[in-house]
Amino acid sequence: MVPHRSIDEISIITALLYDVSSTFEDVFNTKVLRDTISYVSRRHSNEGVSFLTKTLPKLGKALDRALSSDEPFNADGLGFSSRPNSKLPLFMGELFERVFDDEGRSLADPCVNSVRVLRQVMYILYKYELPYSVEQEQLVVSKFEQTERELEITDRFLRHLSENLPKQRYVDPRHRPTGIYSVVREARRLLRDLFRNFDPRDIKPRHGPGVVATKQRLWAKYQWSNVSRSIQDMYPVDEYFFVNLEHVCDRIETLQAISDEELPAKVILVPKDSRGPRLISCEPVDYQWIQQGLGRAISELVEHHPLTRDNVRFTDQQPNQFGALMGSLDGSYATLDLAEASDRVSVELVHLLFPSKIVQYLEACRTSATVLPDGRKLPLRKFAPMGSSLCFPILSLVVWSLLTAKTWDTDTRESIYVYGDDVIVPTAYAGDAIEQLETFGLKVNRDKSCTKGFFRESCGMDAYRGKDVTPVRLRTVWSSLLSADVLTSYCAYANALQNASKQNVLRGRVQYPTLAGLLAEVLVSNFGAIPSTDMGLPCPSLDVLPDATPRLRHRVHKEFQKLQYRVWTTKAVQSEYYLDGWSCLLRYFTEAPATPMYENVFQTAEAMALAVKSHWNMWVSDPTVPFSVSTYTHRRTSALVRRWR
Repeated sequence: MVPHRSIDEISIITALLYDVSSTFEDVFNTKVLRDTISYVSRRHSNEGVSFLTKTLPKLGKALDRALSSDEPFNADGLGFSSRPNSKLPLFMGELFERVFDDEGRSLADPCVNSVRVLRQVMYILYKYELPYSVEQEQLVVSKFEQTERELEITDRFLRHLSENLPKQRYVDPRHRPTGIYSVVREARRLLRDLFRNFDPRDIKPRHGPGVVATKQRLWAKYQWSNVSRSIQDMYPVDEYFFVNLEHVCDRIETLQAISDEELPAKVILVPKDSRGPRLISCEPVDYQWIQQGLGRAISELVEHHPLTRDNVRFTDQQPNQFGALMGSLDGSYATLDLAEASDRVSVELVHLLFPSKIVQYLEACRTSATVLPDGRKLPLRKFAPMGSSLCFPILSLVVWSLLTAKTWDTDTRESIYVYGDDVIVPTAYAGDAIEQLETFGLKVNRDKSCTKGFFRESCGMDAYRGKDVTPVRLRTVWSSLLSADVLTSYCAYANALQNASKQNVLRGRVQYPTLAGLLAEVLVSNFGAIPSTDMGLPCPSLDVLPDATPRLRHRVHKEFQKLQYRVWTTKAVQSEYYLDGWSCLLRYFTEAPATPMYENVFQTAEAMALAVKSHWNMWVSDPTVPFSVSTYTHRRTSALVRRWR
């Protein structure tokens, strides 16, 4: 057999259908398999790859809606012919009828594996990173502008609330009004208690890894030429943009030359999924510097404060994922998904809810306008679009405070889990939660919110009846070039399809050995020998190797007396750039990893100074350590190299 050296979309879906036939050979027999492959090939020839990246996912979304709501499944209008006297489609109908009756209602005992396999077929290429059309890009930008116009109506309502909010507070907790003014007051009280001892000036500014609107490269970000007046009013330049007073004195000419112009952000488009790109607003470098510091300080407060540490997360998705699993098992939890979440939190909403002592600092480091791809400057009513370091924490706190303020039931309050725009609430509270969020201008994506039935999705976990039914989604487009992204991505896809982690029953998946084998075969044909994961080597590996896999070159390292293999591995693309001494020191103090050195460890100040000096020398002299002040790692880039491992 001639080994495959390339792979395309139709061969991926064909191999997947062979695996479906192997799993459900009693109903998905050879004839059904042949007819289904012929149907997919015909539609792919007529419609192109959009049949796999758009039409099939549309069918998958209808499946999800039927499993998570009272809405019956109906193939009409989805681009698929229906079975005779049934609302189910002819395509994959043998599996659909193991989940729904002819009226599209869920069966009393539906087949979970059928749901899992159907979703795998529908969604496998949903995230495929194909080039976008100009029309898709324009649609995303137009939607961004439309949201700004809609916020004008929301802002009028929020200003009315703020101007008419009664000043009195409740005295008797047994008599708790439930009107909108009461909700606002309670949300404000929650945030006031959260920020009671928080000092917004006690931050550690730093640069983010992304691009900035002012176009400085990574190594040029420490040369200040402009700091906006709004930032200077709250975060003085000499205190927050220089190492110390000696740095200020040594660079007094630079300080005096710094302008205070209020520069706008800049919109860019980045890959998202088959529907089109995602819109990101790049911040000017001075805004990014302060936003990173303030955003990290707020996140640290929220994840450790007794009010929020169990309910609002920024780094750990497991509570939301577990909530989705539990909700799918017994219906106790509902999952809510916010549409355009970052774009719907307006400045007026932040002013309404957050303490004034915090708002003035939040306001100081937000850009008031952004430049669209066509060069137009758009004033912003939203507080912080995606791209700002304050977007995620402020969005999470707005959602948490509004939902918590709406209910006085302790159990309900403790069962609200927020991770950005992914929200878990008790199912009995879901209707009130949706109404509450939309009252204040947020928008709930009802198609992706799961409030009924036994299907839930949150933070990358898709669950049905207590089982993980999350599909493996291919993102990276195959290339025969020796690419680090292709090697690492397709090894991960092959291993996920092979189902390496069988130990966890809840997260167990159906195996897809035909497709996994095809991906592994193409990888080996293109990249040569690839190690097996059971070898434990720190490089891209495969759970199951093709039969004709060539042997890896090996040797015995004489010094370490260790068997080593010659394998493909990846390394970050780095650049060395000279920084002047003060910029070097500023980068070290803001970005170097924390060190386990405390004042009480040392007997004298001299001993502590010596240790600090030693630690400093270690970082700047050894380029192999994780951090070096003169080394920069380029984002989203990696190189493929052969090494002995």
